[in-house]
Amino acid sequence: MRNMLIVAGGVVAVAAIAVAVYSGTRPAAPPAGAPVASAPGGAAASLSVQATDQVLGDPKAAVTIVEYASLTCSHCASFHNQVLPDIKKKWIDTGKVKLVYRDFPLDRVALQAAQIAECSGKERYFAVLDIMFRGQAQWAVAQDAIGELSKSLRVAGIGDAEIKACLANDAIQTAVVAEGRAGEALGVSATPTIFINGERYSGPRSIEAIDTAIAKHVK
Repeated sequence: MRNMLIVAGGVVAVAAIAVAVYSGTRPAAPPAGAPVASAPGGAAASLSVQATDQVLGDPKAAVTIVEYASLTCSHCASFHNQVLPDIKKKWIDTGKVKLVYRDFPLDRVALQAAQIAECSGKERYFAVLDIMFRGQAQWAVAQDAIGELSKSLRVAGIGDAEIKACLANDAIQTAVVAEGRAGEALGVSATPTIFINGERYSGPRSIEAIDTAIAKHVK
């Protein structure tokens, strides 16, 4: 599995994170429901909710899922479109679990999409992610991916001028890249990778496997 990118244009070089563009290959997964490993020692603070985090659910929920994902990763789209709705209904909406979403962009298009999502603000953030992941199969492979994405984002009230300004915002870009670098320090090398109360799970997982993993931490 290839890792994150070196940002095009020389604005931010992240050689420690990535050496190439995501190839779309499926990562080798351990047995369903089994954690890859616990987070590296001293990572507890990094896996706690940060002021800049995007959080779905009750911030006081006892169980924390931290997800690292790329908006051009097909397995991430499958997680959000097919697995997360059931997890949300059973665990997040009932106040037992919160989801912290963090970016780990695998290519330049994913980086730009992540910037746009960040610019949408906390109130619209997860609705924008939903639009992006549901339409990923169309916009992510288009010749002008961001131009195609911008069409679907109009329903969220995000216009071309807002997108252009967001993509020109170096501070947002730097923040997204830094979030990915923090993920790599936690052992993230592929997407999706999730941490459930500190236990790391990489690669595709079924609803049943994630459900079992969460249940271990719910008292």
